[in-house]
Amino acid sequence: MAVIEIKKETPNNINELVKMADDKTNWRKRLEAVNELKNWKCQKSRDVLTRLAMHDLVFKVKEEALRATQSLGITKNGKRLKLGKPKVHLIKDINKKLYNVDNEINESFEITKFKEKFKQLYPEPYDVYEGDKGNSFDEWILSVLKNKPKSKPANK
Repeated sequence: MAVIEIKKETPNNINELVKMADDKTNWRKRLEAVNELKNWKCQKSRDVLTRLAMHDLVFKVKEEALRATQSLGITKNGKRLKLGKPKVHLIKDINKKLYNVDNEINESFEITKFKEKFKQLYPEPYDVYEGDKGNSFDEWILSVLKNKPKSKPANK
């Protein structure tokens, strides 16, 4: 494993890295920002890494940011940051959002079309769950939709 030298200065592209870290619709960009920011020991990188370690909803991003804070010796109230307990539902009312997407699609169900519509209607929740679920993303969608309540017939 190569030892990476941590530079005690602000990177020239700090504003771009902060923007990438703030992109709530692309966890891969946030992870890329973490991987770059962890090489710089400046206040902005410390602030961004701390925020992502404490609040990012995608575990991969949160975990990598946490490792970065630990390697940089960042603490909160004198204590090292820790991973919190994982949340059951990362986004409030996610099932309702998936049901809404399903209702928006008027043709026969195709997972690819469903995911495109989900990403279009709810880009942040899409990103969070796509990043969190990884290879089981499609399976998770199908499982939630399988348990969708049946709509009540209209009164005649």
